[in-house]
Amino acid sequence: MNVTGKDSPRTMYEVAVIGGGFAGSLLAAVLARNGVRTLLVDGEQPPRFAIGESMVPYTAALARVVARRYRVPEVEHLTSLKAVQREVSARCGVMRNMGFIHHRAHLRQHPGEIYQVVNPSVVPPVPHLFREDIDAHLLGVARRYGADVRTGPGARVGGLRIDAGTGVALRTAGGEEFAAQYVVDAGGHDALLPRELALREEPTRARHHSRTLFTHMTGVTPYDETPAGRLHDRPSPWHQGTLHHVFDGGWLWVIPFDNQPRSTNSLCSVGLTLDPRKHPSRGLLPQQEFDQVLAQFPDLGRQFALAEPARPWTATGRLQYSSKRVVGDRYCLASHAAGFVDPLYSRGLAHSLEIVNALGRRLIDAARDGDWSTGRFQYVEDLQQALFDTHDDLAYASFVSFRDFELFNAVVRTWTVSTVLGALAVENACAAYGRSGDDSVFRDLEQTRHPGSPFPGSAHYNALGPLTRTLCEEVEAGTRTPRSAADRIFGAVREADYLPPSLGLGDPADRFFHSTPARIARAARWVRTDAPDEVGALLKGAMGGLIRERRRGVRRPG
Repeated sequence: MNVTGKDSPRTMYEVAVIGGGFAGSLLAAVLARNGVRTLLVDGEQPPRFAIGESMVPYTAALARVVARRYRVPEVEHLTSLKAVQREVSARCGVMRNMGFIHHRAHLRQHPGEIYQVVNPSVVPPVPHLFREDIDAHLLGVARRYGADVRTGPGARVGGLRIDAGTGVALRTAGGEEFAAQYVVDAGGHDALLPRELALREEPTRARHHSRTLFTHMTGVTPYDETPAGRLHDRPSPWHQGTLHHVFDGGWLWVIPFDNQPRSTNSLCSVGLTLDPRKHPSRGLLPQQEFDQVLAQFPDLGRQFALAEPARPWTATGRLQYSSKRVVGDRYCLASHAAGFVDPLYSRGLAHSLEIVNALGRRLIDAARDGDWSTGRFQYVEDLQQALFDTHDDLAYASFVSFRDFELFNAVVRTWTVSTVLGALAVENACAAYGRSGDDSVFRDLEQTRHPGSPFPGSAHYNALGPLTRTLCEEVEAGTRTPRSAADRIFGAVREADYLPPSLGLGDPADRFFHSTPARIARAARWVRTDAPDEVGALLKGAMGGLIRERRRGVRRPG
């Protein structure tokens, strides 16, 4: 797409960011805070509806890294409920657990078919983020640090030209023209660059298939107050976290914003994600389809008996899309502009933070030394593609496992391992950075054959995801039973020398990942006596840093 009009646009920037959502605003704030002349353009006018609302501990750890590494403390406000309430918005909820309830069509929910990961006690409560307020907050932060922010229909990019030697020229729908040394497209599914540069894979390489419909609702009954929920023996109330109802061919999320006493928000985020091969779209309105699916699961439907949508439903076709490449001469696709798999396990915000963390330093360095060569950004390419493939494997395996609770009980442990190790690795790096102030601690994490892996040095860990996917492929093909696949996965988890046995991840009967004081004490003894050196250093550094900051009261702002 060529820019017409003036040969020399009147305003020059070092980086132009297209898209003012979470990733684009965060990146613009990071760059502007560190002296990069930054333009941010977005064709929509904030505030706007968005999903991706669960700030799990792993995501919170990544946000702390970005906040401290790039000296943007406003990002750290998002990592604790207390701080986000005081500094950003009173419309956020609390997220104390990730819960999973398995359902069988036309049967009562079995109270033993549940799984829950409870946030550890050393981590203060993290929030459910009300994205309208959060994204507007980050956009304001970018503007306050000096980014030139243009939003609204007139700021939609209507013309763009990229020259590998000289940079980028942009023209907005409002007729303004700009020049930049580099452009980052953070425009999500409908991003400009993938379309104009023919970067999308057709068809996508994703194994996973799903579509979704979602909205915000009022009147959603806490599952703990339903007849089935009252039968559940679980460490943390379902309503205090992100709840996943899973069933053959799909899952439904419930993310309340009214689940803590200081909230001023009566809304609840609700989304139904379905495999279209098992649940094909039949031309129904989203509300009709939602009601039709819930009617198959009596104990799930009771949670929504009094619920009403507070805004129009959004319904999609297939969610999965991917890119042949995400980095090229003078450009990069960031986060959901590069690809998307599924909202399962709340990975979207974490992916955005991982990309901003890796891309931000490279753009800052390029602005300082004038080297915008494509090779400088190769790690960002490798990271984004690896994050896509890893989540695709997990989402695919999870959907296969939804047909059988024993298998799901095994597959969900592979996610638990990844999120726990990921949080520990990031906390360990953050603690080391706090002691030394040396940015090399983050650069060292990138020197690996496994970009994005929370435990890159372990061959066993990095084989666990592919093993789980392969076993689920065999289940789907009918060459292996779900029970056999579950046994193999649990066996692999029990063989892992990097997991404290006291955490119970290899025990099918232990359906709650709950770090009680007794479990933490046993894990600490294991770290001192039996853990491999690399694992011991990771756990000591991460947990020691968390506990020290907790005691000093400086773990989070507020």
